[in-house]
Amino acid sequence: MVAVRPNFHQPALFAKAAANIDTIAGGRLALNVVSSWWAKEATSYGLQFDEHDDRYARTSEWLQVVNGLWTEKRFSFSGKFYTLDDAIVEPKPARSPRPVIYAGGESEAAKTMIARQCDAYVMHGDTPEVIRGKIADMRERREREGLPPLQYGMAAYSIVRDSEAEARRELERITTIPGLDEGTAPAGFANFDQWLSGTQLERELKVQEYSVSNRGLRPNLVGTPEHIAEQVEAYTDAGLDLLLLQMSPQYDEMERFSAQVIRPA
Repeated sequence: MVAVRPNFHQPALFAKAAANIDTIAGGRLALNVVSSWWAKEATSYGLQFDEHDDRYARTSEWLQVVNGLWTEKRFSFSGKFYTLDDAIVEPKPARSPRPVIYAGGESEAAKTMIARQCDAYVMHGDTPEVIRGKIADMRERREREGLPPLQYGMAAYSIVRDSEAEARRELERITTIPGLDEGTAPAGFANFDQWLSGTQLERELKVQEYSVSNRGLRPNLVGTPEHIAEQVEAYTDAGLDLLLLQMSPQYDEMERFSAQVIRPA
């Protein structure tokens, strides 16, 4: 899965590169289309940063262009953000009709765009009950569009340890932010307020949760292998198809997760 931001990637050039990658990869490419939130990052690179709903309008056009180039022999387009005249992309992606397109968002603009134009909805981490409700909402939206069912993914941070106490000690370590109250927290936390102002969230986010991306601690995949396996089953029952797992250090913790959570099952 490749994350791509429409304001950072011209759609026709991206469509050509991604089609080649999917061909080389034997149809295994998937996209996570991110409509951006960090104004400073865009302006630092000399890129346009749109207001919230315009970012999703741009993404909508971007998806129309990419999909058109992947599915039509010649493609022309005239929109607010992009214009193409008789463009060609060959070879087409190996996966037909196209690589799976994921996108996420909690605003009305985001959910409307995803229900109409994407193949899968990827969510920030949350409890099984909240995820079940989000999936039900998107299923209704998708049905109203008369399109095939979406797939559903969620981000989660996992800490697997032999005992609950060990797991909680590691959780405390990664969520303790030195200098937070004194205004001397690590530089990465300086973006927290800008991130909040650039997004439209359904639930309040605490700064401690920002220590792990995409609200990855809310699913509570922290504890013994048995606890985590039970949590994964709960998300499966809620309708989830894919877990995007975060761990640190990534390789070592993936080995642990594989050996202690996946293999015993």
